[in-house]
Amino acid sequence: MKRFWTDVTVDAAGGIALDGRPVRTPGRVPLALPTAALATAVADEWRSVGETLDPRAMPLTGLANAAIDRIAAAPAAFATGLAAYGESDLLCYRAAEPPALAARQAANWDPWLDWARGRYDVHFTVTAGILHQPQPAATLARLGDAVAALDPFHLAGLSPVVTITGSLVLALALAERAGDAETLWTAANLDEDWQAEHWGSDPLAEQARDVRRHDFDAAVRFLAALDA
Repeated sequence: MKRFWTDVTVDAAGGIALDGRPVRTPGRVPLALPTAALATAVADEWRSVGETLDPRAMPLTGLANAAIDRIAAAPAAFATGLAAYGESDLLCYRAAEPPALAARQAANWDPWLDWARGRYDVHFTVTAGILHQPQPAATLARLGDAVAALDPFHLAGLSPVVTITGSLVLALALAERAGDAETLWTAANLDEDWQAEHWGSDPLAEQARDVRRHDFDAAVRFLAALDA
C-alpha cells in the first residue's frame, strides 16, 4: 500500500486517524489504544511510513491489531495456550556438561526461578538434559492464573516475549517489571552466546537473532507503553 495520508492524529478515545479518517484493523475494527503512551507510539509508526507501508516497520500496530482482532475475541483460550509454555520453560532445562556452562546457567537462571517462587508461591522441577520433565500441577495452575489475569493488550505484548525466549517465567518478570529487558534477553540467549564464544558465530544464525531481537524489542516497547 502506498502512503495516501498527510496527517496522523489521535482522538480522545485513543483512536488513530489518517487525515481525519479512522484507521481500522484488518478485522475492520477501529484501531483504538488503551493508553495515551501506546496511542502516541502507534501514531508515530504511521507518521514514519515512507512512500510505501511496510508492516515489519510497524510492529506496535501489528501487536495492537492482534490484541483487538484475535485475542479479544477469546482471551481465555489465548492465555491458556501461552501459559502452556510453563510446562517446558527454558530455565528448567540445564546442561550437564561442561561444568562452566552449567554454572553460567545457574548464575543467570536461578534468580528468575527464585523470583517466580516468591512471587507466585510455586515450585519448579529443574533437570539436566532435554527430555521433558513435568512441572507440578499447582505451579502450572498458578502461572496460568497469572497469564489469564492479563487483558488482551498485555497478552499481545507478552506473547512474542514468551515464544522468543522460550520462558514464561522471563516473560512474566518483564511484564511485572521485575527485571530489565537487556538482562532478560541475555538470560534467554545464554546457550546461544556460549556456542558463539566457543565455536564462533554463524551468519545465518546472527540474521535470525536480529529478527528475534527486533520482535523482542517491539514487545518490550509495547508493554512499557501500556504501563506508562
